[in-house]
Amino acid sequence: MITAGDEYPIHQAALPIAWPTQSDRNFYDRSYLCAHDRSGEIFVVFGLGHYPNLGVKDAFVLVHRKVGDSDTNTAVHLCDAIDGDRLNPRVGPFAIEVVEPLKTLRLTLEETEGIELDMTWNGLFDVVQEQRHLMRQGTRVTLDAQRFAQVGSWSGRLVVDGEEFIVDPATWIGTRDRSWGIRPVGEPENPGRPADPPFQGMWWFYLPMAFDDFGLVMIIQEDPDGYRTLNDCTRVWRDGRVEQLGWPRVKIHYRSGTRLPVGATIEATAADGSPVVIEADAQCATPLHIGGGYGGDPDWGHGQWKGENFVERVTYDLTDPAVNGRAAFGVIDQVGHAVCREADGTEHEGWGMFEHGSFGLHRPSGFNDWGDVAP
Repeated sequence: MITAGDEYPIHQAALPIAWPTQSDRNFYDRSYLCAHDRSGEIFVVFGLGHYPNLGVKDAFVLVHRKVGDSDTNTAVHLCDAIDGDRLNPRVGPFAIEVVEPLKTLRLTLEETEGIELDMTWNGLFDVVQEQRHLMRQGTRVTLDAQRFAQVGSWSGRLVVDGEEFIVDPATWIGTRDRSWGIRPVGEPENPGRPADPPFQGMWWFYLPMAFDDFGLVMIIQEDPDGYRTLNDCTRVWRDGRVEQLGWPRVKIHYRSGTRLPVGATIEATAADGSPVVIEADAQCATPLHIGGGYGGDPDWGHGQWKGENFVERVTYDLTDPAVNGRAAFGVIDQVGHAVCREADGTEHEGWGMFEHGSFGLHRPSGFNDWGDVAP
């Protein structure tokens, strides 16, 4: 299967670009992006993925609006048969155009059930290559992914049911990542013998932020006992310098009676050994597993075959207990704001994304059972 990609000297194996080097059904190649205007009233998530061993490509746009008593996730889901054109990623009316690699992207959604957009992403700092992310269940690899992340600004327009949002780069900001490798996708597999020991929970924290002089990408994962299986905290300066901020200690501040974060205190270490303290707050909680397809979303899963030219719009009322009751069992993205304080007292203000998920056991947080919440 020769495609346009084979014209370019980018091969990594004696195979056409369209063929993965492995037959694992869970091989994927995906883009994630988010955007917000710092107000805490709107948060938009975009995703587009290719799943060559499933024969599927799909995409979604998730718009979270929180105005007064109204709190909704509105999702547009798109699915189609995979094709050979990887240089122009598109699923139905949604497309991502790479204007300048690692710098500028253009996202478009032709009017689809009341939602349309034409938004341009501009990276504010160089991309950050994250550590390789590996997870196993017993002897089986369940996740083996490579990512790069970037913080940036947005420009353009977004229309939701006739209401137009002018996307001004002076206020609209966000983060993106490109990831590829193996992770659970498509229809559920036969699980075989139950996991031994069984899955007990996971604690996850992801904080990509744009400050005036630098971008910050922090990603941490811990097991129920607080053992850190992923630790990556990178600061990339405007002049291109890349600095690791050591082994950050994170204290999540939860809303009483929930596991919903309202902020965090992070104690990190600069390259010269001096302390760096980040106070972050979060608002406009957007559960990615309610319309976004992440973490066991019962309505939309990445890589699941829905048929050719599939398009649907679904709106979720997050004030409905039957819907909101699911929020605690997945990863939540929020509008993130932070103040970074250096050892000499210098303060930097930043905006970006605050992503957190704590489900199951996490003893360092006082969560000793699946139903435990913050006091």
